[in-house]
Amino acid sequence: MLPFARVAIIGLGLIGSSIARAVRAEMPTVALSGYDADPETRETARAIGLCDDIADTPGAAVLDADLVILCVPVGAMGDAARAIADDLPADAVVSDVGSCKESVAKALAEALPDATIVPAHPVAGTERSGPEAGFATLFHHRWCILTPSEGTDPVAIERVSTFWKRLGATVETMEAAHHDRVLAITSHLPHLIAYTIVGTASDLEEVTASEVIKYSAGGFRDFTRIAASDPTMWRDVFLSNREAVLDMLQRFSEDLSALQRAIRWDKGDELFDLFTRTRAVRRSIVEQGQDDAAENFGRARD
Repeated sequence: MLPFARVAIIGLGLIGSSIARAVRAEMPTVALSGYDADPETRETARAIGLCDDIADTPGAAVLDADLVILCVPVGAMGDAARAIADDLPADAVVSDVGSCKESVAKALAEALPDATIVPAHPVAGTERSGPEAGFATLFHHRWCILTPSEGTDPVAIERVSTFWKRLGATVETMEAAHHDRVLAITSHLPHLIAYTIVGTASDLEEVTASEVIKYSAGGFRDFTRIAASDPTMWRDVFLSNREAVLDMLQRFSEDLSALQRAIRWDKGDELFDLFTRTRAVRRSIVEQGQDDAAENFGRARD
């Protein structure tokens, strides 16, 4: 039995378009409607047949929906929710895909006080964006974290959980504040570091831009991939999850200072112990299927 019969997707970028494609592949009888604030994106979505209907207003997209998924930057969640408030069916479940949950849950509750809301975060993505960037298998073997508030209808939670499982995800439920601290260290801080390192490299006057590109080793290439992520989305993430990000950034700064001292004072044993521990973390990530063990830092073999 399908968890939902009519799904509306607000925001047709990488995640929204991937949800649409995954629904097509895994639940082909589900009716899909979509909306994006950008007229060009709507036209592209129509041209590629992303949904059964691409509406010209957010309200029109949700009129008959029993699940509405807001796939917009976290800073725009409140506005997106208010835009559908007058047309949202009373029995519809509202969810989202934002990587900050406390701020999003508050914004959605304020905009839609009578709605059934089950916040969600599919922990998946690429550096690409736009309706043509999505693909149906994006969520396969990836986590989707649900952060419903206390008192949320358990049937609605189970329906959203089943929906994501049908798209190939493994579902976990946790409290919103805990989610935000976990993601601050596993996702948000790495992006902040990547933006900083790539920015530092581009600012070095003694290293030309061509040399940075020409001699990029595996580590720097990986950082540039992360730093190519959508700037609007990540601006909103850092501002929406500022307390957890600043806490993790402070901890990172302290660890970085300790590493600096170890290098300065020739403490090779400390460096070796740290690198041994971090290598074990990498092995655990591969063993749990969150990445593969491909060699040579992602460079294609000749």
